[in-house]
Amino acid sequence: MTGLTAVFLALLPLALALPNDEVITRGEEYPLIHVPLAHADAYTSGEVHALMMGMLSDSIAQMEAERASGSLLGLHAITQHTPCVGGYAGTDADNTYSCNNLDLYSFTPHADLGSKTNFGNDIWGWTHAEEGGVTREFALVGESDGTAFAEVLPSGQIAYLGRLGTQSVNSTWRDIKVIGNYAYIGSEALDHGVQVFDLTKLLDASLLDQPQEFSIHTDLAALYDSLPVGSSHNIVAHETKKLIIAVGSMPRNDSCAAGLIFIDVSDPTNPTNAGCASADGYVHHAQCLVYQGPHTEYVGTDVCYAFNEDSFTIYNVTDTKDPLIISTTPYYGVSYSHQGWVVDERNQEYLLLDDELDEVFQRGWANNSHTVTYIWDIKNLEQPVLTGHYSSPVKSIDHNLYVHNGWAYEANYGSGLRVVDVSSVARDPTGGSFSEVAFFDVHPEDDDEGGEATFTGSWSVYPYFPSGYILINSIERGLFVVKYNGGAVA
Repeated sequence: MTGLTAVFLALLPLALALPNDEVITRGEEYPLIHVPLAHADAYTSGEVHALMMGMLSDSIAQMEAERASGSLLGLHAITQHTPCVGGYAGTDADNTYSCNNLDLYSFTPHADLGSKTNFGNDIWGWTHAEEGGVTREFALVGESDGTAFAEVLPSGQIAYLGRLGTQSVNSTWRDIKVIGNYAYIGSEALDHGVQVFDLTKLLDASLLDQPQEFSIHTDLAALYDSLPVGSSHNIVAHETKKLIIAVGSMPRNDSCAAGLIFIDVSDPTNPTNAGCASADGYVHHAQCLVYQGPHTEYVGTDVCYAFNEDSFTIYNVTDTKDPLIISTTPYYGVSYSHQGWVVDERNQEYLLLDDELDEVFQRGWANNSHTVTYIWDIKNLEQPVLTGHYSSPVKSIDHNLYVHNGWAYEANYGSGLRVVDVSSVARDPTGGSFSEVAFFDVHPEDDDEGGEATFTGSWSVYPYFPSGYILINSIERGLFVVKYNGGAVA
């Protein structure tokens, strides 16, 4: 642990316990819940964010040491379908993972994807429809030294095709989103900008035999590096409006205040500045959609559901040059509002949120460090209501979650991918009817303890391939391809 992180760890719980005048309600059917929040200055100054990044950096340093000593297990490839049987999937003692209802189809270490640093982060996918109704599926694997590209074959195996290096320096943080046939890649790396890569380059059959190191100078469709986007923490795609939104772009005190920074990519080869939303300061992650929900005043507008460290904030971004805040809402147990996703993009009535530090500091419903998923009723965008929560059966910090066909796919760091049936939310928004239907744990080291609230394991997940294959990117190991086996829910 670095000295800086140790200081923050010592001081932040005190800040979180200081009294505050905020009152958070969970809806009319619940009593008022008074929750002391951290001083706003700890968020606006970036101290809380620096704490979280410091803890992750410390964790990676520890994993580097374990790898050097040979004590980090499971670093060789698995290239055949490995069913989940008796609660485990694996080929040997060093490469076995606890699971339920998810079969392993392949595991590819970061080194086999061309990485020199061997640490991963974000993951996204691209599906290409070819003539005759055939689709091909591709994994876009974020790593600290670039982005690896691989085809997910019909068998679930991986064919490594090449990689695009970082635009400046290596960084723990890299984020990828896709609009059409183009990938947009941002990073916390200084002066990185947003890389625009034409994914049709991956269709070249020769890459199957000879993977390519794509050039950051000659193989990019474009590079958007106009200030204030030098570095960015995350990339958000508003596909309908052909907008890429960079969030968490430093510094916090510039004209955009590290908020939503809009990039018009209607012509991917010529991305242009389209304004920014600075009013609520730093944005860590967001989902932006054309609004189709029940709040009639906003139907047809463009909204961004944003996660702004100490609040859940909703924006009207129809005019990206003059975006408006619809609502800003703190909540019970808030420690670091990190990321979230609507349950159903077609009606946008409910949203799930993950908070990245509540399990660490055992706040609110996460007082036992079991992963908490927060449930929001967003039928009234001006007054969203926290209606309940779902607690995972194991301890872990949550990171990124995505929802597909009524199931939430949660990348919960040390406890891996947890798949939760959330289709009951409309009839029971408390979360009492949510149930875990499957899991695949990519970090076996803490299994005997029932999990730990540490920054290890799965960074993110991609569950949207038509084939049903699901991608998991592990920080310290590599790319896992799994698939639901239709088994009975445990």
